[in-house]
Amino acid sequence: MRAKNLLRHSFLAVLSIAFSFAARAQDFGASTSTDGKGSVESRSVVHVPNRPSTPLFQGEQGKQRTEFHFDPATQTVTIKMVVQDSNGYFIPNLRRDNFAVFENGVREQNATVEIEHAPVSLAVLMEWGGRYLALNKALNDQVPRAAHQLLDELGPQDKIALFRYGDRVDQIADFSTGREALNGLFTGLPKPEFSELNFYDALLSTVNFMKGVPGRKAIVVISSGVDTFSKAKYEDALAAARSGGTPIYVIDIGPALRSSVDYSSAKSGPYARIDWKRAESQLQELAQASGGRLYSTDSTFDLLGVYDDLMENLRVRYVITYKSTSNGGSDSARSVRVELIDPASGGPIEIVDADGKPVRSHLSFETSYVPAGAAISVAKQR
Repeated sequence: MRAKNLLRHSFLAVLSIAFSFAARAQDFGASTSTDGKGSVESRSVVHVPNRPSTPLFQGEQGKQRTEFHFDPATQTVTIKMVVQDSNGYFIPNLRRDNFAVFENGVREQNATVEIEHAPVSLAVLMEWGGRYLALNKALNDQVPRAAHQLLDELGPQDKIALFRYGDRVDQIADFSTGREALNGLFTGLPKPEFSELNFYDALLSTVNFMKGVPGRKAIVVISSGVDTFSKAKYEDALAAARSGGTPIYVIDIGPALRSSVDYSSAKSGPYARIDWKRAESQLQELAQASGGRLYSTDSTFDLLGVYDDLMENLRVRYVITYKSTSNGGSDSARSVRVELIDPASGGPIEIVDADGKPVRSHLSFETSYVPAGAAISVAKQR
C-alpha cells in the first residue's frame, strides 16, 4: 500500500467482557467503594437490561468488523465499532464520556459519540432442490416461511436481493424489487425440483455479487449446508467467505428438515447417507470466517427473535468522531487508541444488569494511519 495515497494500518482490537457476580447493587447512579487501603474512590455504573445467559447463535462468533475512516480535507476521524458482552448482545447506555480516544498518546477532547442504525443490503441465498422427494417437500414448507419473516425486519431504506439454488443459482429478486412483489414471490415459488445441491458454487456466486455493494451489507444463507456436486471445493467457499468483505449469517435448517422426515426413514435408506454433522460444521466455519453468525433451528415458525439478534449485530454501531489535533506532518503515521473507561475514576468501566450483577469490561482498539492521500474507509477486524 502506498504511503502517500493510502492509509497504512496495523490493527489490534480486543473486546472482552467478563462476568463477575456480587451482591445486588443498592445505588443505580454514582457510588463509592474502597481501594483496599481504606480510602474511598468514586465510581459510576452503566446499567443495562437483563439479557439471556446464553447466546442465540451457535458456536463461536465471527470477528466483528470495526470501520475506520479518515477524511484528509477536514482532518476528521470516524470509527464505527461493535460493543457487546460475551454472549454477543449489544451493550446499550454507554455515553460519550465512557469512550477515551487517544491519538499519538494524547487524549482527544473533542470526540463525539453517537449510535448508528445503518441501512443494510442483504443477499438471501435459499436452498431450493435436492435428490429426495420428502426433503424437497420439506424445503417447500420451511424455506419460504423462514425467508418471509425476514421482510418484517427491514426498514424503508434497507434492500434485499433473493437467490435460490439447486444445481444452479438463480436470482429471483434484486435490490430494486418492491416489498409487495417480494411478498408475492414467497407465496408463488414453484416447488423445488429434483437436482443436485451445489451449495459451494452458489455461495461463491453470491459472495462475488456482494463485493460491489456499498455500505453495511450481509449474506443471509437459509440452507442445510449439504453439497452434492459443486465444481468448487469447500476450501474455495471458505476462502471466499474469509476474504469477501461480507459477513455471512446462516439460518441452518438442517434440524428442521430432519424433523420433517419420518424418523424411521431418516435412519435408513438414502437419508442416512447425508452427512448432516459435516454440513452443519462447515456452515459454522463459513459464518465465523466471514464475521457472521450461525443460528440452528428445529422449527421455522417463529424466527423473529433470531432475526432481531442478527439485524442488531449487523446494523448497530457506536460511532466515534473527532477532528485530529496532531501536529505531525501528513506523511507521518498517527496512532489511534480507544478505551472504555469509568469517567469518575478513570479506571475500567463497570456495567451492571437490572439485578445489580456487574459486568466488567475492557476495550482496547489500536490502529495507525497516514493522513496523506484520499479519504479511504477500511474495515478492521476485532
